[in-house]
Amino acid sequence: MTHNYKSLCVVLRLLVSGGLATGARADGETIAVFTKNQTNPYFQTVRVGADVAAKSLGAKTLHYIPTKPDSIPEQLSQIEDVVVKKPDAIVFVPVDYKAMVPGVEKINDAKIPVVNVTDRSSGGKFVAFVGADDYSLGLETARYLLKTVGGKGNIVIIEGVKGSLTNVDRVRGFNDALKENPGAKLLASQPANYQRLQALQVMENLMQSNSQIDGVLAANDAMAVGAIEALDGANRTVQVIGINGTKEAIDAIKTGKLLASGDYNGFLQGCVGTMIAIRSLRKEPVISEVVLKPTVITTDNYKPYDQPLESRTCPSWEDAAKLGAK
Repeated sequence: MTHNYKSLCVVLRLLVSGGLATGARADGETIAVFTKNQTNPYFQTVRVGADVAAKSLGAKTLHYIPTKPDSIPEQLSQIEDVVVKKPDAIVFVPVDYKAMVPGVEKINDAKIPVVNVTDRSSGGKFVAFVGADDYSLGLETARYLLKTVGGKGNIVIIEGVKGSLTNVDRVRGFNDALKENPGAKLLASQPANYQRLQALQVMENLMQSNSQIDGVLAANDAMAVGAIEALDGANRTVQVIGINGTKEAIDAIKTGKLLASGDYNGFLQGCVGTMIAIRSLRKEPVISEVVLKPTVITTDNYKPYDQPLESRTCPSWEDAAKLGAK
């Protein structure tokens, strides 16, 4: 009887330790994902990447998206809410890299681990940063357009949000590519705040004041598509590039409407940021910084991108870790 009792105790201990081991992996974690808005398709790719990564690792996501695009007060309010709800970790795209620092500090004070994605915050403590090199993307994508037009002609730049990190770096890349081509003339550089409709209106105005435009450097795909709509409406053909590698950009590249798009790869950023958040919770090794190398999507290499976001898969951790290699 005593022997049976001891055996039962051993079995119970094994069952309990097994249960604790499962708990230590913390399956079922909730990851709060903060993005800037619902209007820019890029942020949808980040959200889907986060969802796919979380599902593959047995976790779940909770999305925080300002109803008013890029609203600082609304994202600060959402941070207040998330601090109360206390998810296991946060994947965070700040609507403003400076203004959201007090919000990040509140998250830090609440002891919620946070991974910074896309726009590098100017303050606060993070498990890691995952993003892309905006300057290199702007430079390489503009170089592709300028090579296509023979290094000469009249060029316009449609900027994103003035002062935003992505815009500053992408436009700097555009301008450096223009400096490499003295035969190219910059006619104008005007903001359209990363919005399709605003870009359409900016392009219409630029066409009224410039009879000859040979190239458009748009700081994101939504604005590139808006510019193309304006050009189509005026029955004018101009080489246009965008940045982000969104589905609408891929569709436009396939039909020849858009020359190219710099691959900002929001899906991969969402994947890797969420993987890092979950791995840090599970006390598994992580990388503190991943900056994706620039790729220009053209008619020659678009096919891997030409699939529904939801059917894409995140990389293995081994492959993701290589992205962080210097």
